[in-house]
Amino acid sequence: MHSQGDAPLPHFATASSMRIVRSPRLSALTLLLAAASLTACAPAYRDLAAGTVLKTGLPMPASAVVERRLDTVPSLAPEPAPPAAYQIGPGDLLSVTVYGRPELSGSGAAAPQTGGQAAARPAGSRVDENGNLRLPLIGNVSVAGLSAAQAEERLRAAYRALVKEPWVSVEVLEYRSRPLYLFGNFKKPGVIYMDRPLTLLQGIALADGIDNGAALRSARLSRGGKVQPVDIYELLANGDQRQNIWLHPGDALYLPDKGIEQVFVFGAVSKVGQVSMVNGQLTLAQAIAASTPLTVGYDFSHVRIIRSLSPTRGELLVVDFDRIMKGEAAPFMLANGDVIYLPRTPLGGWNDAVSEILPSLTAVSTLLQPYVTLKFLLTN
Repeated sequence: MHSQGDAPLPHFATASSMRIVRSPRLSALTLLLAAASLTACAPAYRDLAAGTVLKTGLPMPASAVVERRLDTVPSLAPEPAPPAAYQIGPGDLLSVTVYGRPELSGSGAAAPQTGGQAAARPAGSRVDENGNLRLPLIGNVSVAGLSAAQAEERLRAAYRALVKEPWVSVEVLEYRSRPLYLFGNFKKPGVIYMDRPLTLLQGIALADGIDNGAALRSARLSRGGKVQPVDIYELLANGDQRQNIWLHPGDALYLPDKGIEQVFVFGAVSKVGQVSMVNGQLTLAQAIAASTPLTVGYDFSHVRIIRSLSPTRGELLVVDFDRIMKGEAAPFMLANGDVIYLPRTPLGGWNDAVSEILPSLTAVSTLLQPYVTLKFLLTN
């Protein structure tokens, strides 16, 4: 109820009394406006050719490297091919036969008889550490460095004092004077005795090849206890025949495991030495933090890094770590085998840095990359 003159109360429709009126003209207009709105907002996409590089317009993070210098180590000089015939040496087992004179043949030997009777195979005589062969009645005869044919001539001359025209035969029964040592990730590591001149590639093939886990860029050839400037990776991956050198007796090939990766930190830190990489990843900040820098007496703006690219190539880097700490430069990623030197003062150059870390490098020389050893240890 309401009094006369009052405004009528509004009428609220119920669900049962509501009726939706659709206008065909309004619906079409609404759809048209919605389509236009979506078209205006949607970006225009287009296919790009494979390998296309687009600039995003975002600034690239600055590099903290303030100095970069490439460095090389001279490769081995080419050698002439060694003699094709095997050269006898200490440890070899030889069969020496004097036909018709079994008492003159090698130790415990029974030589073939002139009557046609076949004799047992000679037991042989071992060449001693001095390269001499000890034989009945004539004593020691030096045969080291001779081929089998040359050894026959020398023994023939020695036996002429006992036999008018001796017929001497020399055969190598066991090759033991020319070892090749294969360590690490070979399919068949161990010792191989060379029975003929071999190149580096042939020596690797005798081990039935290389395991998948071998770190070829860190592979090294040692000769006489010293690492040689030979790039095994370039030989196997790119076919660089300049690296396919002739092997020497006693050479050692080492193929490290690429799953073991680490860097070395020296200088103004409390923990000098190795820092392991995790899945091949480690930043300069992480390496320095793991080594605990000194609270005072360090220069973050001239951190020096020695990086090995191959046994004969490397990089000398100077990194401004201060800029990284301030967020002004991108994090610096380390590589396996990097040698990091945190200087105590901003004074001095590479010579001063190397002089300070040289004793530490010597202590871990067996763990260093070949380039670091060749560049800084064998030349100092």
